[in-house]
Amino acid sequence: MSRLMRHVTTGPYAPPVAARELTVTSADGARLHVEVHGPDGAPAVLLSHGWTCSTAFWAAQTRALATDHRVIVYDQRGHGRSPASAQLPYTTDMLADDLEAVLGATLEPGEQAVLAGHSMGGMTMMAAAGRPKFQEHAAAVLLCSTGSSQLVAEATVVPLMRASNLRTRFTRAILGSKAPLGPVTPIGKRVLKYATMGPGSAPDKVEACARIVHACPREVRYGWSHVLEHLQLDAGVGDLTMPVAVVAGTADRLTPVAHARRIAEALPDCAGLTELAGLGHMTPVEAPGAVTSKIRELSEQYVKSESKSDKGADAA
Repeated sequence: MSRLMRHVTTGPYAPPVAARELTVTSADGARLHVEVHGPDGAPAVLLSHGWTCSTAFWAAQTRALATDHRVIVYDQRGHGRSPASAQLPYTTDMLADDLEAVLGATLEPGEQAVLAGHSMGGMTMMAAAGRPKFQEHAAAVLLCSTGSSQLVAEATVVPLMRASNLRTRFTRAILGSKAPLGPVTPIGKRVLKYATMGPGSAPDKVEACARIVHACPREVRYGWSHVLEHLQLDAGVGDLTMPVAVVAGTADRLTPVAHARRIAEALPDCAGLTELAGLGHMTPVEAPGAVTSKIRELSEQYVKSESKSDKGADAA
């Protein structure tokens, strides 16, 4: 089976069919798979997935929001249906370039949207925050389960070890492993659940995440792991001058909730920190309703209301 079709195909975590698909070319020539869902002319939302994931990760949010929003989702380079880049090594500048390319291809000049990023998708927002096209199009931002620095040092995926140089070395070896993940098995699902999800995660949610993560090519997983290891985007948090909401699970082992708290404190305009008790790193899948509601709330406050006020001004 192709890695492009390894996601679940039924239930709430099965990706919906896009209204249209397009290929966007980034600054260095990398090709990005982009999908647009929902009605033309509706308020726009852009969703950026994390490391080892794909557009399928946002299936629940895409399906729910597309009833009255134009939902834009894209595969980060090397993930899903976006080919791996010929330009190596991977960098956070590439993340920013790719996001700018997608924004330019899918939004009208001056059109604003809610931009939501999970994990590496949130880091994408931080990397692009100071860019002109990001500032032009970002009405508000949602950061889910992400961090701006010290990811390896603060991760707790290695059990029964306190913070130390030894734990950091073990974590680096695990996250940066070149070993293939292989097919989804019961053991594989247990390992993924421990590392990335809360202990109470339902089997269908674990299954959905496992299928997505296991479909990521190992060379892509390895290449981006080095970007995460050396991540330094603290300055990018300060460049997020628009309203930014933060969501995190209190049982997140990859980006512990301390990251979210630091980001919320450093934001120029924090629109709230939501801590989801007992949930892990995969918050859009673990708590799809909560994440969707937060995106919708940001849209209602910062996109729809602005559009209505503009129309009222035009009528006057």
